[in-house]
Amino acid sequence: MKADLKGLTTHEIEGWAAAQGLDSYRGRQIRHWLLGRLAGSFEEMTSLPKPLRALLTEKANITHLETMKSLESEDGTRKYLFRLADGNLIESVLIPERNHLTLCISSQAGCAMGCRFCFTAKQGFKRHLTPSEIIDQVIQVKRSLDDPSRLTNIVMMGMGEPLHNYNATLIAVRGLIDQDGMNFSHRKITLSTCGLVPEMENMGRDMTVNLAVSLNAADDETRNFLMPINKKFPLKTLLSACRRLPLPNRRMITFEYILIKGINDSHGDASKLVRLLAGVRAKVNLIPLNPYPGSALTPPSTKKILGFQEILLGNDFTAIIRKSKGNDIMAACGQLSGCAS
Repeated sequence: MKADLKGLTTHEIEGWAAAQGLDSYRGRQIRHWLLGRLAGSFEEMTSLPKPLRALLTEKANITHLETMKSLESEDGTRKYLFRLADGNLIESVLIPERNHLTLCISSQAGCAMGCRFCFTAKQGFKRHLTPSEIIDQVIQVKRSLDDPSRLTNIVMMGMGEPLHNYNATLIAVRGLIDQDGMNFSHRKITLSTCGLVPEMENMGRDMTVNLAVSLNAADDETRNFLMPINKKFPLKTLLSACRRLPLPNRRMITFEYILIKGINDSHGDASKLVRLLAGVRAKVNLIPLNPYPGSALTPPSTKKILGFQEILLGNDFTAIIRKSKGNDIMAACGQLSGCAS
């Protein structure tokens, strides 16, 4: 069986090169061609000798996702639908910012977490993505851009729970930040989790990226209703883990709070959130719910959202109302489904 080199760490690809009788630096060269220079074939690796390129063609594969569809929103957001080798579908979202682009990538086909406000959850869990499939979303999108250098930020907030697919996520993150990989700054990569506490603690040891915790409620009863994971890791356990996380200087945990009319949007909810996050190096992203087909949940009024934010600001929290992009193409937070229609 041919090796899929794109999903190997530096150490692994050096080991693979050694097993072929090559110097270890050849492994780093190959990895840089795949991830840094976006090579789509071994023949493109012109700094490698022809006999080595022939060996690679014989012994290894460069797998890639199939781009099924690309949709562009009125606000410039672009959604990519990718087909995996087994026919499963995933989505990635390219978001235009003032001076750069941010790409939201998926870590699973479907999701097992069952969050009530998320369209991906309605599709059920299909399977974990491989490290190669996670990384290749970035590669395929960069190849589609006129100026790939504008893509500077990666958020792992697409389909799936990244920490549920921990090992593949870790390998993919290393591929994104390593100098012989894609060489993104670790400050420009954000991983979002619904709160898998053991994996969060491992993450604090294994990788240095930004952490976003999908919180969405300040009491266990409401969070149990919205997010089944809270029954396993309730708020006290989750917040205790957040307080223990080793954070680099001036780094904060982002708490994502999806505002849902009549569920978690009252002044009392905001006050509970203030008390819950006391002592945590935290900033809060307030996200008005993005509805999806068949959901009975709706976003609050603008007045209600501003009132909620005012309470947080009045208690010295950084609280930003995140403007959703790509609603018209079902590309906003919580709307990804991996469906071809």
